[in-house]
Amino acid sequence: MIGNKNEGLSITLGFPDGDDYDNKKKQSVYRIWKRLSSLQRSLIFLVLLLCGISAIYIFPNLRQSHTTNTDQVDTAIRDEKDSIQKLVIEKDKEKADFIASLKRKHAKHQIDDLMKKVKNQNGNVAPPVKARGHGEDNVLLPPDDQKEQALSNDARLDHGNEDEDSDKDDNVDGQLNHPLKTVDNDFKVEQKENSAVYDYFSPYRKHSSRQTAVIDAFKMSWSAYKKYAWGHDEFHPISKTHSEWFQLGLTIVDGIDTAIIMGLKTEYEDARTWIQNDLVFTHDRDDNVFKEKATDIGNRMLPCFNSPSKVPYSDINLLTGKAHAPRWGPDSSTSEVTTIQLEFRDLSRITGDKKYEKAVDTVSNHVHNLPKKNGLVPIFINANTGHFRNSATITLGARGDSYYEYLLKQWLQTGKTNSMYKDDYKEAVDGMRSQLVRQSEPNKLTYIGELLGGRSFSPKMDHLVCFLPGTLALGYINGMPEEHMDLAKEMMRTCYEMYNKMPTKLSPEIVFFNQAKKSKDDLFVKPADSHNLLRPETVESLFYLHRITGDKIYQDWGWQIFQAFMKYTKVEGAGFSSINNVRSIGNPGFRDKLESFFLAETLKYFYLLFEDSIDYLSLDKYVFNTEGHALPIYSQ
Repeated sequence: MIGNKNEGLSITLGFPDGDDYDNKKKQSVYRIWKRLSSLQRSLIFLVLLLCGISAIYIFPNLRQSHTTNTDQVDTAIRDEKDSIQKLVIEKDKEKADFIASLKRKHAKHQIDDLMKKVKNQNGNVAPPVKARGHGEDNVLLPPDDQKEQALSNDARLDHGNEDEDSDKDDNVDGQLNHPLKTVDNDFKVEQKENSAVYDYFSPYRKHSSRQTAVIDAFKMSWSAYKKYAWGHDEFHPISKTHSEWFQLGLTIVDGIDTAIIMGLKTEYEDARTWIQNDLVFTHDRDDNVFKEKATDIGNRMLPCFNSPSKVPYSDINLLTGKAHAPRWGPDSSTSEVTTIQLEFRDLSRITGDKKYEKAVDTVSNHVHNLPKKNGLVPIFINANTGHFRNSATITLGARGDSYYEYLLKQWLQTGKTNSMYKDDYKEAVDGMRSQLVRQSEPNKLTYIGELLGGRSFSPKMDHLVCFLPGTLALGYINGMPEEHMDLAKEMMRTCYEMYNKMPTKLSPEIVFFNQAKKSKDDLFVKPADSHNLLRPETVESLFYLHRITGDKIYQDWGWQIFQAFMKYTKVEGAGFSSINNVRSIGNPGFRDKLESFFLAETLKYFYLLFEDSIDYLSLDKYVFNTEGHALPIYSQ
């Protein structure tokens, strides 16, 4: 038995009490063994023998079991590695086959673009060949109603710019771009919560070296704005101050989708957080009504349409809901009342509430029924009477430009179901060609002039007019006549020369074209018009022309313009600023203002211009509004 006594732990083997055994005395093992009976000694010996035999049997089996388990684990690991390697090989082969098929399609589209249109059996001219990438075999890229596999993202790797850096694995904003890398758990969770947006932050996407330069320019400018003017409308990079237009954080609201398209997750999340927590529409001040906003501001804007003619007033107080004509006169500008349709229609499709689309459709129908000059319209319209100011200038520049742009884009947005927009657009282009198109001397640059007072021709052209080549090309690939595309290419060359002929290689705000036969230069610039506001229109059209034709000359022109922006408008450590004089290399003069459209449009179109994939933001699936924001095309 075992006992716990004061003097310590004692062990008793069951010996009888007697004088011969004293429990308090230490006993040697030998004496204890001698006192045992033969039977007891035999039993102990038997137990020890059994223990020895058991040990001999058990330990080798344990060792063998351990060895077997280890071998099984090693085998499983090797099998898993083999499976993964086979999967990678199969995926690489599948990806290579997929990319090869895309290349074949890409080459076919380029060949088709170079072919002449053929006549059919009846002698009629066949419809114009569609642009490269615009057909039933399109490869849809995110965001889209149908989610794509990662392989589709991998396929886009092969469509980067083919310059000396195109084979390098870029790492933009800390994002891994190697196709076999994975994303972290936080990224996966957020991607699942908002997959339509987070598809753009795919780690599989690779940028060309030119795109990377544009991304760096955006990040630098965004960082400076965040440091010195976060939450304010406008940033002044020279003085490192800010100012307000409507107190709506316009630079953030305008630039957030550029961050998305470029795949800048951090910049996007910063903007999203500010919009969610800090953007309000209750400031007691009058705001220009024609700005894209979400449902809240859409509701606040609806009182503008309560004019006698249903042509909206230009201004509204977002706090009080009081709408009125601008303080400088009774009229709204034509471009304002006719370039809210895409946004309000999209708002109705998003919310399921038709009141927004109904309001702008009323305006469109009203303008459609007004008398015009060969499809051309004056730049002012009265909200009370609903009539154009007949003495107003007819121009595709300021206050008139977007009317023509939205005729085509409304037709496209509605799935080409409303022929009113198409007919008005075609009539307007015919009017431009007959009333406004001229050629300069001595080099015959095609340009679009103005009709002063609706009658007298002026050889003046705003930089804003350079949206037109892109719009004409977009119309052409959607069935407009071939002469539209011819005009688009001629106008694109002119808009490029507005940059190329300046010492800084940057375009002025306005140019005048020479018409005299003995002119030495095709254009001249008045001192008051020599500033550059970082406008996007030329880059926008370069994007369309490259996307549609595949001609890399448009990328090269754009790269030259981008480098000029970097050289003359970059403010070290503070982003970019508009400049005073594009004719002066030594003293272009900063205007100390970063326009929000530089982030929202100019850099966005640069990025898209340098994208060789014909399916990234496919023109079959999206239409860009006049502020450079991509809206989905609906089937009706």
